[in-house]
Amino acid sequence: MTDPRHDQQRNAAWRAAQQWRERASQARPSQGMNGFKLILTWLLFGVMMIVGTVLGLFFLLIGWAMLPFLRYRMKKRMEQMRAQQAEDIGSGFHSRQGHGHRRQQDVLEGQYEVKDDDRHH
Repeated sequence: MTDPRHDQQRNAAWRAAQQWRERASQARPSQGMNGFKLILTWLLFGVMMIVGTVLGLFFLLIGWAMLPFLRYRMKKRMEQMRAQQAEDIGSGFHSRQGHGHRRQQDVLEGQYEVKDDDRHH
């Protein structure tokens, strides 16, 4: 029979795990600074969270403050578009008004002309 420890040492995954354990044990900081670094890290993290929250609230308030101005601007633009559309519709009617012999109606969907029906008379 073969020795299980000898098989484990030849296994590539086993060797990689052993190397990883050795590197992890070497990378550990000294025990005296461990608690201090942990507290400092948590304090830094907490300060960053507070700063991020304050910045988020600041930009949220700026966005809310800009909403009335944006609404006013969009309302003016919509009125301008409606006026332009009314000019386009009105100009077509006034240009044909002198030439038409029959009554004309202009509506938003299109133009309709009412014709006299001679069959009923």
